[in-house]
Amino acid sequence: MMTEPTEPREAERALLGARTAARLGAVQALYQMDLVQSDMADILAEFGSTRLGEDFEDGQCGRADFPFLSDIVTGVVREQRRIDPALNACLAEGWTLARLDSILRAILRAAAYELVARRDVPARVIINEYMEIAHAFFDEDEPGFVNGVLDRLARNHRAEEFG
Repeated sequence: MMTEPTEPREAERALLGARTAARLGAVQALYQMDLVQSDMADILAEFGSTRLGEDFEDGQCGRADFPFLSDIVTGVVREQRRIDPALNACLAEGWTLARLDSILRAILRAAAYELVARRDVPARVIINEYMEIAHAFFDEDEPGFVNGVLDRLARNHRAEEFG
């Protein structure tokens, strides 16, 4: 007997939207920290009080899951000595994170943190979410670049999810 696919329940949709907004906020916070060498605590306080719910691809991304956003930002800072070499290993020969655009670095670092430290989130979900974020910032080849790097990283760190 075939059943109609069900839509996610309202709470599940809200959680997905809140996580998407949190990822976007985390990328923006990491970018800001990188660009102006801001203190992490100050940036998180700013994002927690004023920045959440800003426009995302010409529409509201909704309220962010602030604990999730905070976990990504603090996790990237805490795990950067582990994340950066893992990402550098996934880049083309002669390329390093330092050579990349600041927003690309922020996207890749946030995604890398989730891939190496957040086993509760499927790798394919992480890759898709950060590709969408890359599309919000770039119109050219960058989203494909993000996909390639994250796919390599995921296969290196979560091979069991890819069969």
